[in-house]
Amino acid sequence: MDKIILNSYNKIPILNVSRETCNELETLISMIYEKNREINIISKKTSGKEEIRERHIIDSAQIIDFIDLNHNTTSDLGTGGGMPGLIVAILMKQIKNKMKINLYEKSFHKCVFLKEVSKKLNLNTEVFQKDIFTLKNIETGTIMSRAFKPMPVILDLVSKNFKRFKNIILYMGSSGRKILNHTLTEWDLNFEEKKSLTSDESFILNIKEIRKKIL
Repeated sequence: MDKIILNSYNKIPILNVSRETCNELETLISMIYEKNREINIISKKTSGKEEIRERHIIDSAQIIDFIDLNHNTTSDLGTGGGMPGLIVAILMKQIKNKMKINLYEKSFHKCVFLKEVSKKLNLNTEVFQKDIFTLKNIETGTIMSRAFKPMPVILDLVSKNFKRFKNIILYMGSSGRKILNHTLTEWDLNFEEKKSLTSDESFILNIKEIRKKIL
């Protein structure tokens, strides 16, 4: 394994990524790279292997300390090409946690890709080719979502469609602070945040409780 690649994963100190896990993440990168030539898994602007590693794999992996490990499932809403869900599933293998990662994605072609990766890497995932907005009474531990829908839409979805959950992890981009401040005018949230490892303008939210304000 190239030292440059190993050093890239060492940017996430809490992981202590093993060589085997690095190999699996690199396999995922190669599969994303190849599939992106056929369908739009990720943006063409970030479709080089180094960009995939930095902008997608490491960005996804940095939420690992926010995942609740005491539940049987974690759910990724609108997972697209499997980020962060597939990455979290790979990391669960490393720490020998048997939690299942539920991947919700309505695109048939992306779901085929998710199943291909899961089979090749022997990941504990379940792929739901569903419109998450049509499902009701969902129960899970952690909910995570990256580049899916605006924060208020996700909170409304969780409030209406999830019967039980532990926490919600959201990736906030360059306009995230403005979006969060606006959202707080409509929602009471118990949350913590941390600075992103991959962008100076971004941060991660770990939301533990939500309640819609009566205006």
